[in-house]
Amino acid sequence: MQLIGSLVFTAFLFLWTFFYAIFLVIACSVLPFRRRFALVRVWARVLLTALKWTCRLDYRVEGLENLPAGNHIALWKHSSSWETIAMSLVFPRQVWVLKRELTWIPVVGWGIRQVHAIAIDRKSGHSAVGQVIAQGKERLAEGDWIMIFPEGTRMAEGQTRRYGVSGTLLAAETGKLLVPVAHNAGTFWPRRGLLKKPGTIRVMIGKPVAAAGRDPR
Repeated sequence: MQLIGSLVFTAFLFLWTFFYAIFLVIACSVLPFRRRFALVRVWARVLLTALKWTCRLDYRVEGLENLPAGNHIALWKHSSSWETIAMSLVFPRQVWVLKRELTWIPVVGWGIRQVHAIAIDRKSGHSAVGQVIAQGKERLAEGDWIMIFPEGTRMAEGQTRRYGVSGTLLAAETGKLLVPVAHNAGTFWPRRGLLKKPGTIRVMIGKPVAAAGRDPR
Protein backbone atom coordinates (compact mmCIF):
# COMPACT_ATOMS: atom_id res chain seq x y z
CA MET A 1 0.00 0.00 0.00
CA GLN A 2 2.87 2.34 0.74
CA LEU A 3 4.23 1.95 -2.77
CA ILE A 4 0.80 2.36 -4.35
CA GLY A 5 0.12 5.50 -2.34
CA SER A 6 3.50 6.93 -3.31
CA LEU A 7 2.89 6.22 -6.99
CA VAL A 8 -0.56 7.80 -6.86
CA PHE A 9 0.78 10.90 -5.14
CA THR A 10 3.71 11.26 -7.54
CA ALA A 11 1.37 11.06 -10.53
CA PHE A 12 -0.93 13.63 -8.94
CA LEU A 13 2.02 15.89 -8.10
CA PHE A 14 3.12 16.12 -11.72
CA LEU A 15 -0.38 16.45 -13.19
CA TRP A 16 -1.59 19.01 -10.64
CA THR A 17 1.57 21.09 -10.95
CA PHE A 18 1.48 21.04 -14.75
CA PHE A 19 -2.13 22.12 -15.13
CA TYR A 20 -2.01 24.54 -12.22
CA ALA A 21 1.02 26.22 -13.78
CA ILE A 22 -1.05 26.87 -16.91
CA PHE A 23 -3.80 28.37 -14.77
CA LEU A 24 -1.25 30.43 -12.83
CA VAL A 25 0.25 31.95 -15.97
CA ILE A 26 -3.20 32.94 -17.23
CA ALA A 27 -4.35 34.29 -13.86
CA CYS A 28 -1.14 36.26 -13.33
CA SER A 29 -1.67 38.09 -16.60
CA VAL A 30 -4.41 40.07 -14.83
CA LEU A 31 -3.41 39.80 -11.16
CA PRO A 32 -0.94 42.19 -9.49
CA PHE A 33 2.08 40.53 -7.90
CA ARG A 34 0.83 41.01 -4.34
CA ARG A 35 -2.23 38.85 -5.12
CA ARG A 36 -0.35 36.02 -6.81
CA PHE A 37 1.08 34.39 -3.72
CA ALA A 38 -2.41 33.36 -2.58
CA LEU A 39 -2.58 31.15 -5.68
CA VAL A 40 0.75 29.55 -4.80
CA ARG A 41 -0.66 28.66 -1.40
CA VAL A 42 -3.64 26.92 -3.01
CA TRP A 43 -1.24 24.81 -5.09
CA ALA A 44 0.75 23.84 -1.99
CA ARG A 45 -2.26 23.17 0.23
CA VAL A 46 -3.81 20.80 -2.30
CA LEU A 47 -0.55 18.87 -2.63
CA LEU A 48 0.00 18.49 1.10
CA THR A 49 -3.60 17.38 1.56
CA ALA A 50 -3.13 14.80 -1.19
CA LEU A 51 0.11 13.66 0.47
CA LYS A 52 -1.75 13.12 3.73
CA TRP A 53 -4.50 11.12 2.05
CA THR A 54 -2.35 8.95 -0.20
CA CYS A 55 0.78 8.43 1.91
CA ARG A 56 -0.47 9.23 5.43
CA LEU A 57 2.28 11.82 5.70
CA ASP A 58 1.41 14.95 7.66
CA TYR A 59 3.44 17.74 9.28
CA ARG A 60 3.47 20.06 12.25
CA VAL A 61 5.25 23.36 12.75
CA GLU A 62 6.97 24.30 16.00
CA GLY A 63 8.42 27.68 16.91
CA LEU A 64 5.96 29.97 15.16
CA GLU A 65 6.35 32.26 18.15
CA ASN A 66 9.94 32.86 16.96
CA LEU A 67 8.80 34.60 13.78
CA PRO A 68 9.77 38.28 14.07
CA ALA A 69 7.49 41.08 12.99
CA GLY A 70 8.01 42.25 9.45
CA ASN A 71 9.65 40.37 6.59
CA HIS A 72 13.07 38.78 6.85
CA ILE A 73 15.19 35.93 5.43
CA ALA A 74 14.49 32.27 6.16
CA LEU A 75 17.29 29.71 5.84
CA TRP A 76 15.80 26.27 5.23
CA LYS A 77 17.37 22.86 5.62
CA HIS A 78 17.18 21.13 2.22
CA SER A 79 16.83 17.35 2.35
CA SER A 80 13.65 16.63 0.40
CA SER A 81 11.25 17.96 -2.20
CA TRP A 82 8.68 18.35 0.56
CA GLU A 83 9.97 21.68 1.88
CA THR A 84 9.80 23.28 -1.57
CA ILE A 85 6.04 22.76 -1.34
CA ALA A 86 5.46 23.40 2.35
CA MET A 87 7.40 26.61 2.86
CA SER A 88 4.74 28.69 1.12
CA LEU A 89 2.31 27.62 3.87
CA VAL A 90 4.70 28.07 6.79
CA PHE A 91 5.83 31.65 6.06
CA PRO A 92 3.98 34.78 4.89
CA ARG A 93 4.23 36.12 1.34
CA GLN A 94 7.62 35.16 -0.01
CA VAL A 95 9.95 34.72 -2.95
CA TRP A 96 12.38 31.86 -3.38
CA VAL A 97 16.03 31.67 -4.36
CA LEU A 98 16.34 28.75 -6.76
CA LYS A 99 18.49 27.41 -9.57
CA ARG A 100 17.68 29.02 -12.90
CA GLU A 101 17.28 25.64 -14.60
CA LEU A 102 13.89 25.28 -12.89
CA THR A 103 12.59 28.25 -14.87
CA TRP A 104 13.51 26.46 -18.09
CA ILE A 105 11.02 23.63 -17.47
CA PRO A 106 8.21 23.99 -20.02
CA VAL A 107 4.97 25.33 -18.50
CA VAL A 108 6.11 24.84 -14.88
CA GLY A 109 8.99 27.24 -15.39
CA TRP A 110 6.58 29.81 -16.80
CA GLY A 111 4.60 29.59 -13.58
CA ILE A 112 7.71 30.04 -11.45
CA ARG A 113 8.55 33.24 -13.31
CA GLN A 114 5.16 34.72 -12.42
CA VAL A 115 5.98 34.84 -8.70
CA HIS A 116 9.28 36.73 -9.11
CA ALA A 117 11.59 33.96 -7.90
CA ILE A 118 15.29 34.82 -7.75
CA ALA A 119 16.71 32.39 -10.30
CA ILE A 120 20.49 32.06 -10.11
CA ASP A 121 23.26 30.27 -11.97
CA ARG A 122 24.79 28.23 -9.16
CA LYS A 123 28.02 27.81 -11.12
CA SER A 124 28.67 31.53 -11.38
CA GLY A 125 30.01 31.93 -7.83
CA HIS A 126 30.30 35.56 -6.79
CA SER A 127 27.96 36.63 -9.56
CA ALA A 128 25.18 34.47 -8.09
CA VAL A 129 25.79 35.94 -4.63
CA GLY A 130 25.57 39.45 -6.08
CA GLN A 131 22.34 38.55 -7.84
CA VAL A 132 20.77 37.29 -4.61
CA ILE A 133 21.79 40.47 -2.80
CA ALA A 134 20.61 42.85 -5.54
CA GLN A 135 17.28 41.15 -6.22
CA GLY A 136 16.83 40.23 -2.57
CA LYS A 137 16.98 43.90 -1.58
CA GLU A 138 14.23 44.67 -4.08
CA ARG A 139 11.99 41.86 -2.84
CA LEU A 140 12.55 42.76 0.81
CA ALA A 141 11.70 46.38 0.05
CA GLU A 142 8.42 45.16 -1.45
CA GLY A 143 7.55 43.40 1.82
CA ASP A 144 8.35 39.80 0.87
CA TRP A 145 10.19 37.18 2.88
CA ILE A 146 13.18 35.58 1.15
CA MET A 147 13.42 31.77 1.23
CA ILE A 148 16.96 30.39 0.84
CA PHE A 149 18.46 26.89 0.95
CA PRO A 150 21.98 27.74 2.14
CA GLU A 151 23.25 24.23 1.40
CA GLY A 152 22.52 24.94 -2.26
CA THR A 153 21.22 21.46 -3.03
CA ARG A 154 19.30 18.65 -1.40
CA MET A 155 21.36 16.69 1.10
CA ALA A 156 20.76 13.18 2.39
CA GLU A 157 19.08 13.11 5.80
CA GLY A 158 21.64 13.70 8.53
CA GLN A 159 24.22 15.18 6.18
CA THR A 160 25.11 18.77 5.37
CA ARG A 161 27.71 20.86 3.59
CA ARG A 162 29.28 24.26 3.99
CA TYR A 163 26.60 26.92 3.81
CA GLY A 164 26.54 29.57 1.12
CA VAL A 165 26.96 33.18 2.22
CA SER A 166 24.34 34.99 0.14
CA GLY A 167 21.62 34.95 2.79
CA THR A 168 23.91 36.20 5.54
CA LEU A 169 25.37 38.95 3.35
CA LEU A 170 21.89 40.03 2.29
CA ALA A 171 20.82 40.21 5.93
CA ALA A 172 23.92 42.20 6.89
CA GLU A 173 23.35 44.75 4.12
CA THR A 174 19.65 45.21 4.80
CA GLY A 175 19.52 44.87 8.58
CA LYS A 176 17.07 41.98 8.24
CA LEU A 177 17.13 38.94 10.51
CA LEU A 178 18.02 35.36 9.61
CA VAL A 179 15.43 32.78 10.66
CA PRO A 180 16.74 29.18 10.65
CA VAL A 181 14.31 26.40 9.75
CA ALA A 182 15.11 22.74 10.47
CA HIS A 183 12.97 19.72 9.65
CA ASN A 184 13.17 15.96 9.20
CA ALA A 185 11.31 15.66 5.89
CA GLY A 186 14.19 13.67 4.41
CA THR A 187 13.36 10.81 6.79
CA PHE A 188 9.92 10.39 5.25
CA TRP A 189 10.45 11.70 1.70
CA PRO A 190 14.13 11.23 0.89
CA ARG A 191 15.81 13.04 -1.96
CA ARG A 192 15.59 11.08 -5.21
CA GLY A 193 13.26 8.70 -3.41
CA LEU A 194 9.91 7.57 -4.78
CA LEU A 195 8.67 5.90 -1.60
CA LYS A 196 7.08 8.16 1.00
CA LYS A 197 6.88 6.86 4.56
CA PRO A 198 3.85 7.55 6.76
CA GLY A 199 4.35 9.78 9.77
CA THR A 200 4.52 13.41 10.82
CA ILE A 201 7.25 15.75 9.62
CA ARG A 202 8.51 18.15 12.28
CA VAL A 203 9.31 21.68 11.15
CA MET A 204 11.25 23.69 13.74
CA ILE A 205 11.57 27.45 13.37
CA GLY A 206 14.54 28.73 15.33
CA LYS A 207 15.05 32.07 17.00
CA PRO A 208 16.04 34.88 14.62
CA VAL A 209 19.70 35.81 14.36
CA ALA A 210 21.19 39.20 13.49
CA ALA A 211 23.87 38.94 10.80
CA ALA A 212 25.75 42.15 11.59
CA GLY A 213 29.27 41.52 12.86
CA ARG A 214 29.16 37.78 12.23
CA ASP A 215 31.18 35.58 9.92
CA PRO A 216 28.96 35.09 6.83
CA ARG A 217 29.36 31.33 7.15
